[in-house]
Amino acid sequence: MVKNVATLQDALAKGKGMLGYPIVRSAQLDTQVLLCHVLGIERAMLYAYPEREITPLQEQQYFTLIARRKQYEPVPYLTGHKEFYGLDFFVDRRVLIPRPETELLVETALELIKRSITSGHVSVVADIGTGSGAIPIAIAVEEPRLPYIYASDISSDALEVAHLNCQRHHVTERVKLLQGDLVSPLPEPVDLLLANLPYVGTDEVDDIPPDVHLYEPHQALFSGPDGLDLLRRLSEEVQRCSVLKPAGVLLLEIGYQQREQLTHLLHKIWPNAIIACQKDHAGFDRILQVKPFKN
Repeated sequence: MVKNVATLQDALAKGKGMLGYPIVRSAQLDTQVLLCHVLGIERAMLYAYPEREITPLQEQQYFTLIARRKQYEPVPYLTGHKEFYGLDFFVDRRVLIPRPETELLVETALELIKRSITSGHVSVVADIGTGSGAIPIAIAVEEPRLPYIYASDISSDALEVAHLNCQRHHVTERVKLLQGDLVSPLPEPVDLLLANLPYVGTDEVDDIPPDVHLYEPHQALFSGPDGLDLLRRLSEEVQRCSVLKPAGVLLLEIGYQQREQLTHLLHKIWPNAIIACQKDHAGFDRILQVKPFKN
């Protein structure tokens, strides 16, 4: 344990030195976030008052978190917080950490929902594999005209986290949490079905960063050798169970190399489907928008 740290700037410098390799790329930001978390301050305070002293207890708490981060534990699990779509979500090891690229799924869904409401139709919406609840909660907060949205997950642990986040954002009456496998718990057909299901292949395990592989729930990460098992099964269930209304839309988040294979798969299930792909801000294929049935 590092001793006799008296100021914010000393704590940051020594924390960054402790992290070092291989977390060197994010070390500066990580130390800032963790110190702010311990002190309960905004990052601007670190620059405004670098000579501010910290207490021995704060020092101990901070360097305990630094030691855990050095073992690759993700910062959101250390702080219990992750921002997504401008909202603060509680996260822990029961759920996958929300990713920035998933905000595109929310943006696309909101565009479709707003367009539908403007035309006089309020969509029935469902999010499959909701995890922390970030997707449906962001939609509910951003579009108060949507009376409710279904959010399902097979994991009761994940739904406990989602419930906490619904309470945090005051949408417990509008985000209807359902436990079950894929579309099985949905009580009615929907106009818009969202899914950010696991799409990493078990064959890719050696390419996964240790932060992810060692700490995030594998059930929420991996989906068979090619990463397509759950997306394949979801599509087949949607077709078999008639859970999507005739003019319904399926929005899928996908891996950056999965567009061609998934498009082929979806056209085998729905030969006349209209499929469009959106790229994320990094330029990678990320969202498939699927209209299985011609209007």
